[in-house]
Amino acid sequence: MIRSPVIALLLALSCCLPRVDAKEVPAPVEARVPFAPSGFVGTDGLVHLAYELHISNFYGDTGALKPNGLQVFGDDSKTPLLALDSDALTSMVRPVPPDHMAVSIPPGKRVVIFVWITLPADAALPRILRHRVEFETDKHAVVTLDGAAIRVGDLKPMELGPPLRGGRWLAHEGPGAAQSHHWGSLVAVNGELTIPQRYALDLVGVDASGHAMRPGVKDIRRSTYADWVGYGADVLAVADGVVRAARDGQEEHPPLSAQPEPTSLTADGLFGNYVVLEVEPGVFASYAHLQKGSVKVKPGQRVRRGQVLAHLGQSGNSAAPHLHFQMSNAATFEGAEGIPYIFGNLDFLGPESEAQLFGQGEPWKATAVEHRRLQLPLNDVVIQFPDP
Repeated sequence: MIRSPVIALLLALSCCLPRVDAKEVPAPVEARVPFAPSGFVGTDGLVHLAYELHISNFYGDTGALKPNGLQVFGDDSKTPLLALDSDALTSMVRPVPPDHMAVSIPPGKRVVIFVWITLPADAALPRILRHRVEFETDKHAVVTLDGAAIRVGDLKPMELGPPLRGGRWLAHEGPGAAQSHHWGSLVAVNGELTIPQRYALDLVGVDASGHAMRPGVKDIRRSTYADWVGYGADVLAVADGVVRAARDGQEEHPPLSAQPEPTSLTADGLFGNYVVLEVEPGVFASYAHLQKGSVKVKPGQRVRRGQVLAHLGQSGNSAAPHLHFQMSNAATFEGAEGIPYIFGNLDFLGPESEAQLFGQGEPWKATAVEHRRLQLPLNDVVIQFPDP
């Protein structure tokens, strides 16, 4: 083929010109992180940041937007601290998409992505987190969110004493479980949307076999309080503080019985019998589902670390005897944000599943006891507390 001199010249010049990529189209979304994360060390020995990225498909005529994944960058780094593909996102969002369906944000709707970043134990925390999400539109175009920057909080997790005396405890529905009824529960009350239970634990008593009920129970649906290993255990003040709220006299439900709908998304509507301590200015420890008639403190009373506050029970919105424990930045349940904390001393006995708790599946076996300091129990691990 014979080329003209003009075409030959153009071809030669094109080889030398810098390549220009197509300009990204900004995504027509509103994205924000309502509550900045603070770092803490979990029982895996690693540093974690846990928070939520809210993304709203703002305009009605945009059509549904399907995120292809999420990348989170720290400071000015070009290497992501976290990279989730579209499949991984399905287990980290609310509302949860139907089975086998990808995440999709219809016009005028919002999704909340629960972000769990894990860093080496000796890593420096980033100062700023930035988010990148590419969305596919209904017309198969790609639009991009690059921003929603948030400054990492400088809150240092408070070191706590044990909330319970002795025994073994399964830390159920704990940090890291995005679909749990703790971290996954957004509370919308009176104009505020918060997550009071972001780092909450349900502490369930277990025996040496990892079972929640004592041997000899033939029908767990007909179990009594006495059948449950942790029922009646002493509930302790995790630090010196002042009682800001306390409630007693609420009936306890039969174990594993159907629960009525809560009357309100408040401590009175959810916690049954409870105690709330202010352990530092603006820092509150809440204990819920306490045994009827066991609460030993009153609002305004000063308490000391290790003091008995009540006994473990099953009042309020609770399916089985356990202690619900959380730390937050407000004395009330509604309007509070859950904040991280660490226990000064605990013993780690390994992971356990909810099925193993009731003797199903492979029998649970404790690992060699590992003495830990300054850690927050992650989801579904068995721990012991030393005497306070």
